[in-house]
Amino acid sequence: LMMATAFMGYVLPWGQMSFWGATVITNLFSAIPVVGTSIVEWLWGGFSVDNPTLNRFFALHYLLPFVIVSVVFLHIWALHVTGSNNPSGIEPKTEKDTLPFHPYYTMKDSFGLVVFVAIYAVFIFFMPNALGHPDNYTPANPMVTPAHIVPEWYFLPFYAILRAINFDIGIPFTDIVFIEAKLGGVIAMFGSIALVALMPWLDKHPVRSARYRPKFRVALLLYVVAVFILGKIGGMPADAPLMHIGSFLLTTTHIAQLLTLYYFGFFLVILPLLSKREKALPLPESINDSVLACKSGKCCEA
Repeated sequence: LMMATAFMGYVLPWGQMSFWGATVITNLFSAIPVVGTSIVEWLWGGFSVDNPTLNRFFALHYLLPFVIVSVVFLHIWALHVTGSNNPSGIEPKTEKDTLPFHPYYTMKDSFGLVVFVAIYAVFIFFMPNALGHPDNYTPANPMVTPAHIVPEWYFLPFYAILRAINFDIGIPFTDIVFIEAKLGGVIAMFGSIALVALMPWLDKHPVRSARYRPKFRVALLLYVVAVFILGKIGGMPADAPLMHIGSFLLTTTHIAQLLTLYYFGFFLVILPLLSKREKALPLPESINDSVLACKSGKCCEA
């Protein structure tokens, strides 16, 4: 919901990057068999990105935050019904293992909010153009295509995954194609987002805290590094040359393909394997014991 709201808000300035970003992203749905073209025309409100598209995106950009607020209330309800997690990943056993919501969490959340607003205010008042693209200050022109179309920075990792699938999927050495490159990129991009939501069901290890799972920590760290590098590659031109390895030219697409492979391998292969085979470090008896051990400097031994 947040990503959809952000994307529709990015279209509203109606600059070159907004217009062509909307054109590229909405055109991806045309890769869906049978209904793809109808979905694109429904999103556009016509046969191209134009004023009806802008009106629809403005309405949805206004309405979706109300849906997000309702989901926040669902989150609060779930928090009160099932309780919250903790860094130790251990279920509370006694009152010593719990803290009242007020003043501990209200002060913690308030402090986090103040820090966020301070950083946000710095960008708004002192660096309003820092994260914007220069082309987006040019009014939208359907007759002039920018040399390099890039989405906003928070979409860049998924954009790199989309561009990494530049090959058809089918039976090798034949003309039989099951999934064309465009559809494969769309599936990979939306699948990469869906896998993050499915992580609680993919990681079934009985120990919920990474503090006691060293192999999982390493795999998770590599995943985070891969996402950041994908973000960097997503902002670069496709197939940009990097270096020659003998007669082989290494490009950004090759790096993106390797990182995309690890991205999906982390969720679909590594997590299930670690859930079954990783032996966790010894757990403390309670959350209270874990906190006291950290205060005494012994938590690093766990």
